[in-house]
Order: sequence, then C-alpha cells, then structure tokens
Amino acid sequence: MKRLVEKHPLAIRWFHWLNFPILALMIWSGLLIYWANDVYRIGWGPTTLFKFFPDGFYKALGMPQKLAQGMNWHFALMWLFVINGLLYVGYTLVSGEWRHLLPDRNSFREAILVTLHDLGLRKGEPPVVKYNGAQKIAYTAVVLMGAGSLLTGLAIYKPVQFAWLMGLLGGYEWARAEHFILTVGYVLFFVVHIAQVVRAGWNNFRSMVAGFQMVDAQHPAAGEPVAGAPARSTTPTLPA
Repeated sequence: MKRLVEKHPLAIRWFHWLNFPILALMIWSGLLIYWANDVYRIGWGPTTLFKFFPDGFYKALGMPQKLAQGMNWHFALMWLFVINGLLYVGYTLVSGEWRHLLPDRNSFREAILVTLHDLGLRKGEPPVVKYNGAQKIAYTAVVLMGAGSLLTGLAIYKPVQFAWLMGLLGGYEWARAEHFILTVGYVLFFVVHIAQVVRAGWNNFRSMVAGFQMVDAQHPAAGEPVAGAPARSTTPTLPA
C-alpha cells in the first residue's frame, strides 16, 4: 500500500528553484569575466595538462569580448544570490529545518556507506531518512561555499575598500583563485546532484516540485500525512 507524505516545505522548494537559475547565470557571467584573464590550468612548470579553458570553449559559447556584459550581469545577480541565500538560512533556523540538514557525528560514516551503495560497491540499503549523511554534508557544504563565494567575490571586486578581507584571504591572487575553485565546486555539485536526481527517479523529483512523495505504508515517514490531508483516527471504531 502506498501513501503520500510531505517531504519539502514550500519555502525550501522556492529557495531551491530560485537558486538554481541564479547560480547557473552567475557561473555563466563569471565565465565572461574570467575570459579576459584566464590564467588557471592543471599542470606543473611549463607542462600544461588542461587549461581553464580552451579557446574553442569560449567561442562555442559565444563568450569572447563580453567582459563588460559579464560584470554587469554578475554584480546584479550577486544581490539575488545573497538575498535568496540569507532568506534560506534564516528560514531553516526559524523553522527548525536545520535539524534535518546539519551533519551530526554519524553523518560522515553514513556518507561513506551511501557513496559505496551508489557506486554499487555495497548491497545494504541506505537509511530511510529525510536527508542521509551524504546529503547533509553536501547541502551544508554548499551553504558554506555560498558564503565563501560572497567573501572572495567582494574582495576581488573592491580590493581597496575590503583590504582587510583581502588580507585574510591571502591577497588578490589567492582570493581570485579561491573564488574560481568554489565555482568549479558548484559545477561538480550540479553534475552529481542532477545525476542523483535522475537515479532516484520521478518520486524523488516530485517531492521538490510538489512537496510530497509516495512511500510504502511501512515507510518510517508514513505517519506524516500530506499537509491539509485529513488525519487518520487512531481510536478504534466499535461495531454498531
């Protein structure tokens, strides 16, 4: 027997779906800025294994010669990113959702087991909870990355006004590198997150769209009816 249970509150869903396009557009506009001075690579000495990014990458996406456009978009989107992030953090604190999201002492061990299961190296099913250990760590890390992006972004945007912050981050070059690394982290998170959503299937995706998911009656969350649905009576009915 299947039942509908509530999983994600409306506010969490709004913050999630607003943040996705905002962050995607910030990455795009950031690339327009980075194009003007694309100094990062993977390699050693004169040897380069991979350059961020090849000229063909920029040309394919129509990015060259759009520095001013990129800066305008990036700084405008920054405000939306910050406001949405602050509202999200504030909501999780006030509503108590942080209790579901914040990693605990068992989260790292649980994250390893979940990862092994997802890679097909472990047969045991992950614990049936709202957020498993891997998700708690990933979602908390993204919030911290958002704070890091804001601080490093302010430092490289206004290095004179935020000289004290620049010093804490190790100087302009270090702040810029840290900002870039965080951006790469977002891209990797997107890839893994979307792959996991596809792997989990429609029921999981629906929970972030409509707020509820379908579970077995024996599921631990089956006692949590959808908001607005009539509660089941636990009082036995006597025969007439």
